[in-house]
Amino acid sequence: MFLFDSYRRGKVSLNNKVAVVTGAARGIGKAIALALAKAGANIAVTDIVPEDKAVGTLEEIRALGRKAEFFQCDVSSLESVNKMRDDVLAKMGTVDILINNAGITRDKLFKNMDAKMWRDVISVNLDSVFYCTSAFLPTMASKNWGRIISMASVVGQMGNIGQVNYAASKAGIIGFTKALAREVARNGITVNAIAPGFVETEMTAVIPPDVKEKIIAMIPMRRFAKPEEIANAVLFLCDDLSGYITGQVLALNGGMYM
Repeated sequence: MFLFDSYRRGKVSLNNKVAVVTGAARGIGKAIALALAKAGANIAVTDIVPEDKAVGTLEEIRALGRKAEFFQCDVSSLESVNKMRDDVLAKMGTVDILINNAGITRDKLFKNMDAKMWRDVISVNLDSVFYCTSAFLPTMASKNWGRIISMASVVGQMGNIGQVNYAASKAGIIGFTKALAREVARNGITVNAIAPGFVETEMTAVIPPDVKEKIIAMIPMRRFAKPEEIANAVLFLCDDLSGYITGQVLALNGGMYM
């Protein structure tokens, strides 16, 4: 009880920590960046979009009195990620927390799915986790402290029609998380994943109303999650309160999959 009561009272403290959040210009990534900033972290906001698309995120973080810098990056490209790493370390000095949040969908029934749709999703969703983690892990290991949190999905746990590529990428993140957690625990680094269900974002806003009703009918809590609810889970996993939790997949799906 003490652990969760302390968390609810707002005692999570990330003062002077530096967090890299991929796909942070909007949606879940933005909510995560703001939650970490409210807890005291300085934020490296990364996204494939130009900086003008991330101005809102940057301004809100700075309004909290925290440092925020933007780094444009294509996380599916090793070269782009390595450049982003160099720029982040030059401007921010160090990195303590990595949130692998960037992701895309290219949905289609498998019989109609082509190789490009497969490769695009695997590259952005899964290859990026390898590239970004490889980029920042040495810095964390040198300090014997770090937090790596990657966005999986309920789809990676239960599968979904028309999302073979997406399900494979998210299931891959789960395996990645469990294996890496065993390797770096001795370095004071925890590695966890969050598997959200359906979340209220621009991506789900385009779901036709009749389809959305059918999805909600499968969710015991009868609603989609809010981005801030995902961000709160990330915040908990970043704090010392969760320092003995590693290699886990935290499911935030309203009971859709248990």
